[in-house]
Amino acid sequence: MRALVLDDFWSLTVERRPDPVPGPGEVVLRIAATGICGSDLHGFTGDNGRRRPGQVMGHETAGTVESVGAGVDLAPGTQATAYPVLACGECAACRDGRSQICANRTVIGVEPSRSAAFADRLLLPAANVVALPAGMPLAHGALVEPLSVGYHAARRGVLGAADRVLILGGGPIGQAVALAAARLGAAEIVVTEPDPGRRALVDALGVATVEPGRAADALSAPASVAIDAVGVDATMAEALAATEPGARIVLVGMGAPRLDLAAYPVSTGERSLIGSFCYTAEEFAATAAWAGTVPELLAPLISAQVPLAEAPDAFTRLARDGATASKILVRFDEEG
Repeated sequence: MRALVLDDFWSLTVERRPDPVPGPGEVVLRIAATGICGSDLHGFTGDNGRRRPGQVMGHETAGTVESVGAGVDLAPGTQATAYPVLACGECAACRDGRSQICANRTVIGVEPSRSAAFADRLLLPAANVVALPAGMPLAHGALVEPLSVGYHAARRGVLGAADRVLILGGGPIGQAVALAAARLGAAEIVVTEPDPGRRALVDALGVATVEPGRAADALSAPASVAIDAVGVDATMAEALAATEPGARIVLVGMGAPRLDLAAYPVSTGERSLIGSFCYTAEEFAATAAWAGTVPELLAPLISAQVPLAEAPDAFTRLARDGATASKILVRFDEEG
């Protein structure tokens, strides 16, 4: 099979690697499309320490079941995506349905020893295969993972119909949070984003946008929930400044490993600071089912699709030149 290999930081090559063979309880997906995540870009540049040379990255993906091992009841040809969290299944978090915070978890596309979804084929446990709705475009299936990140963040904020929601950042995760907030019926939703192209995309989704620092211009009152989809000092400062006392502030963006924030607005305003990582298996499956019903919302979330041969250049352009409006997918549909 062909695989996109991180042979060094700032260097990707397409190599031939052995096709995976499923063992008992395992499935091989024939990959159709895999999205370039911000964490993949940071891995490509070596900025986050979570990717290693020699690795095949990729976790936002969709394809079809090609082959299965013994004991697996999945028909070849089934369209599916991959729930990328691999957990122990035995700890308190796993028993509580929160495998994403299992102390022994690994994540497909992050764990260097496991070949992931920037390849023609992906081997994974059958329990991590999530079937897609019939007729759903496989390109849309590759969006299920980032959409699930947004849905989990919104649920971590206990978001409801009375809430005024401020979303910091209008990139792919901010867009996913905005769709989740609308899906959960929030009273008001405003996204702050400096890039005009991203603001235009979010506006087209029916969600109001403003430049950073101007949230008060668009909300009827200070936000009751803020969701930081960037995760840097400036966005966290705005989240604290633009929320009411008692607000819930969710940190889902991973833009910086450390943040410097004002402590007094948290303590004296009784604001709750809530972490959000990945999603539960239930949320992932629910998002896959929902995504199949809203093709008109998902189509604008794909900025470009490139063949595998052009993927190294796509990574370099993204890392060098900065943001696109939304997601770039690498296609594996051509013969390989």
